[in-house]
Amino acid sequence: MTMPTPRSLLRTLGACVLLALAAPMALAADKVELTLYNGQHKEIGEAIAKAYEAKTGIHVNVRKGSSNQLASQVMEEGDRSPADVIYTEESPPLNNLGEKGFLARIDDTTLAMLPKDYVAKDGSWMGVTARVRVVAYNPKLIDEKDLPDSVLDFAEPQWQGKVGFVPTSGAFQEQAVAIIKLHGREAAEEWLTGLRAFGKTYTNNMVALKAVENGEVATVLVNNYYWFALQREKGQLDSKLHYFTNGDAGGLITISSAAALKSSKHPREAQALLAYMASEEGQRVITQTTAEYPLHKGMVSDRGLKPFEELQAPNITPADIGNAEDALDLERDVGLN
Repeated sequence: MTMPTPRSLLRTLGACVLLALAAPMALAADKVELTLYNGQHKEIGEAIAKAYEAKTGIHVNVRKGSSNQLASQVMEEGDRSPADVIYTEESPPLNNLGEKGFLARIDDTTLAMLPKDYVAKDGSWMGVTARVRVVAYNPKLIDEKDLPDSVLDFAEPQWQGKVGFVPTSGAFQEQAVAIIKLHGREAAEEWLTGLRAFGKTYTNNMVALKAVENGEVATVLVNNYYWFALQREKGQLDSKLHYFTNGDAGGLITISSAAALKSSKHPREAQALLAYMASEEGQRVITQTTAEYPLHKGMVSDRGLKPFEELQAPNITPADIGNAEDALDLERDVGLN
């Protein structure tokens, strides 16, 4: 057997040292970071990013913007987009991205955690949490028994100055689409025209809710979770919530939603983040941050919400709502935007 020379031993030792030094550098180079485009409320996106990093060690960069703004940005960026996952406050922006081919199909194991009515038919986006449209009212200004049976009735002259709404709200626009689906375009146009004539417009939902709370207006059309957010901030509230029944469009259920981009440089990790958001653990993180309903099968809210199974919502799914373009067209026609 030939014994190695001192020089060859040194060469071998040097190569081993170089490999040992290079290994951590290679691991560092392989470390994945994800970018989340967050159209949901700021604190929700940050809570998910923090919890996911604590669980997996993967850092999630959160870029905040409105849902429509971020969806438009994805389309402009194309394959150059730094985003791996997009998380929106409502489903129409993701429905639009899915139709245009920007979204990757979500893993079946992730979709199986959620009710089929709250995911895209082609699996390109998924519902994360749900909320319901309600009327917040001030009992000092109006009795609950005097509220109308249908949200359509708010378009009547007797509600002059007594109802507030937010025409720029995505959920309000989804509600208009639901009215189109249930009653036709003409009925939806009459509703929007009546609200414009007799109602009070607000810039955002929390401003509208505080107007009811402060006695500036008797009622406003909002999502349920804004009331619970204000309650957490202030404690006991003067305003209360009224839920429409019998499948009325006033009780529409809408969702926040999420998807992975086809252009993601980290497709496996992007899918893992979506799976976490759909999991019971991820849903608990979200629903402790906002009073929305978890969509993970079998989960129940622990925030004191009206039980999900008791909501008598219209039979309109997020997939039925589509891109909500009809609502935007109608709002333009009646002068609401």
